[in-house]
Amino acid sequence: DFDGQYRAERMFQVIILLFGIVGFIWGYICEQFSQTVYILLAGFTLSCVLTLPPWPMFRRKPLKWQKARPTAEDSKDATSQDKQKSKKKK
Repeated sequence: DFDGQYRAERMFQVIILLFGIVGFIWGYICEQFSQTVYILLAGFTLSCVLTLPPWPMFRRKPLKWQKARPTAEDSKDATSQDKQKSKKKK
């Protein structure tokens, strides 16, 4: 559903932003850019685990789809199948 997609996207953005800020600060304190990258990768991994699978928390408001309308080809197929069934019965 669209609400769940919005929440997943928002959660992804917040996690990446927080880990990016913390990683930058920690990397600046340690004077190691690799620490920043590791922390950012950890945030990316966490956000992927939380947002990519179809968790129930993202499927609270399912969409109600309309039934498919029959097309001209469907009606032709249905009439030919009905004719074949009536021939088999005789």
